[in-house]
Amino acid sequence: MTNFPKLAGPSVLQTPDGDNRERLTCPDCGFINYENPKIVVGAVCTWDSRLLLCRRAIDPRRGFWTIPAGFMELNETAEAGTRREAKEEACADIDIDGLIGVYTIPRISQVQLIYRATVKDGVFAAGDETEELDLFGWDDIPWDDLAFPSVKWALDHWREIAGEDSWSPFSNPPGQDGSYL
Repeated sequence: MTNFPKLAGPSVLQTPDGDNRERLTCPDCGFINYENPKIVVGAVCTWDSRLLLCRRAIDPRRGFWTIPAGFMELNETAEAGTRREAKEEACADIDIDGLIGVYTIPRISQVQLIYRATVKDGVFAAGDETEELDLFGWDDIPWDDLAFPSVKWALDHWREIAGEDSWSPFSNPPGQDGSYL
């Protein structure tokens, strides 16, 4: 059995040379542990002029309604991640029309990229992370039971661009910096 020297790993909080904030560093090898935001990708998906929503089967916000969305994986594009999330959560293949918005939630270190999409062939079913799913007309959306404020933002922005062929992506609504979410 080989005895390797015990290294401390990134355990010292300091401001590295040339940086402007404290980060965990390794006193033995100089490794700097950069912690960066997580990227969430998802889509407001429609079929037959109705919106596809999923009731979450997982925490956080189990039992609340959301759009198909989740964390990007390494080595995938945002669009590929969006398609994967729709497949995982709603067993749906989707066609992406464009980017609705880029929402920032600094309190939880997230950047959310939300697209507009349509469900191919109207085929969908609850995936492993979904209790149930359904298509909703605008007036039937369970507004009081949406999982996250950014879901409402995306739905509102989707409505603003309904029927448009091109648009500029939205960001957080005025006064909604995401720090309290």
